[in-house]
Amino acid sequence: MHVKHLLLIAILALTAACSSKEVVDENLSEAELYQQAQADLDSKSYTSAVAKLKALESRYPFGRYAEQAQLELIYANYKNAEPEAAKSAAERFIRLHPQHANVDYAYYLKGLASFDQDRGLVARFLPLDMTKRDPGAARDSYNEFAQLTSRYPNSRYAPDAKQRMVYLRNLLAAYEVHVAHYYLKRQAYVAAANRGRYVVENFQESPAVGDGLAVMTEAYQHLGMDDLAATSLETLKLNYPDNPSLEDGQFVPRETDDDNRSWLARATLGLIENDDPLPPGQTRASQDVIRQYEDAQEDIPAELLPENQDEVREQEHEASANSDRSWFSYMTFGLFD
Repeated sequence: MHVKHLLLIAILALTAACSSKEVVDENLSEAELYQQAQADLDSKSYTSAVAKLKALESRYPFGRYAEQAQLELIYANYKNAEPEAAKSAAERFIRLHPQHANVDYAYYLKGLASFDQDRGLVARFLPLDMTKRDPGAARDSYNEFAQLTSRYPNSRYAPDAKQRMVYLRNLLAAYEVHVAHYYLKRQAYVAAANRGRYVVENFQESPAVGDGLAVMTEAYQHLGMDDLAATSLETLKLNYPDNPSLEDGQFVPRETDDDNRSWLARATLGLIENDDPLPPGQTRASQDVIRQYEDAQEDIPAELLPENQDEVREQEHEASANSDRSWFSYMTFGLFD
């Protein structure tokens, strides 16, 4: 199903790329341009609306519809899935009209453009974990909504902006926890502890605070800082007793303390590791594919397996054994095996 969706996206993108740029009639008056742009917005023809609004602004820069056209150009670019163009138009409107009665709308649309920047067509059809993606756009959106709520606290858009800020704050906190777990896995315990403390200090009241405390506890345990580990653990038990790192009140670390890696692996935080040599003809990718196949095979429900499953497995075992026979065994039909 995902493949069909991706093919549809590719076809739409190709169609849009191949379509010719719309030419706006030069004989249209200011009012006619504005009316046609409004009709395009109503019919969701955002590309055509953008072209007409740009023409209106360039041909009649001091007309009665100039400021409104600049404001609606932000919306048209946003709805046309052009976040950078929408933010650029919003910044321009804010710079040119800081005292405009609807400048709060420009701030709001600027935040929305960043908010949806990572949620394009692909993200709608694929199960992407937003907490593991680059938080740049999320951080920009949070800051832009913060400007709106601080400068215009009574704006009609402030309540929605505040709700989005809560979501973005939780997302940024979860991203920091993912980074901390990465450091734990790479046995960079000082960096992991610092990330966990950053979450606890800067994202209070977010769900990720408990995970930050768990990271701190584990990192301090690995570092031998028993007092700090005990303090973090007591705070975790007191405030987040249902955290996944606690089982029956006991802390369960995610990573072991055995560090039998080479000096190169430790120096590069595990980015360069000396793995055991692979068998001839195999690669890491092929091993991953085989492992995924075996895991998927084990997850097949029993009711979906064929009735002669035991015979199939026996035949597979015999085929595997035969594949290891020498040419002499084949020539003698296995009499001397």
